[in-house]
Amino acid sequence: GVAIITMIVGSLVAIAQRDVKRMLAYSSIAHAGFLLTGVIAFNKSGLESSIFYLFVYGVATLGAFGIISLIQDSQGEVTDLNRWAGLGKRSPVIASLFTLFLLSFAGIPLTSGFIGKFSIFSAAYEGGVTSVVIVGVLTSAIAAFFYIRVVVLMFFQDPSDSTVSVTLPTLRSSIGVWSAAIVTVALGVLPTSTLSFITDLAIFAR
Repeated sequence: GVAIITMIVGSLVAIAQRDVKRMLAYSSIAHAGFLLTGVIAFNKSGLESSIFYLFVYGVATLGAFGIISLIQDSQGEVTDLNRWAGLGKRSPVIASLFTLFLLSFAGIPLTSGFIGKFSIFSAAYEGGVTSVVIVGVLTSAIAAFFYIRVVVLMFFQDPSDSTVSVTLPTLRSSIGVWSAAIVTVALGVLPTSTLSFITDLAIFAR
């Protein structure tokens, strides 16, 4: 029940937002519902998929907010989505990176978000909570709409009159954003190999 409510409420509230930070904040409620879906499956694969999803969602979130911090005007950070129009023409690399994170949130194939959602829904189906899986798939479709809406805004609309600029990222933020992007793609294309590599690296680091 809680998983269904959080997925529906999070998606419906997020779709009405015109502020990119608020959109991501409210959509996180829906992502909490996806996490709960894995937990209520009450099986080993459900727990494992929830942990995996938490990790990939966290990585993409760090990357997305790293990008948001770079979009500024004379007053500071710009989060009004209308002013992000045409960002893909002004700064294609930054817009492309943000698109990658949005596609991962939406669960589009070849991103870590797709692997995360697929594994959670598979575990939940095996656990017999089919109704939650159905709601999860439907709310994922709603979420995909408002994430892709931002992509269309950045690449297929003319720049707004009020100018925004992309500030030069610090070395730390550059490393953070690019690392998040690499992990998002790697875990989407080769999840097993990448996780094994990370595990081996952690063991070696000890």
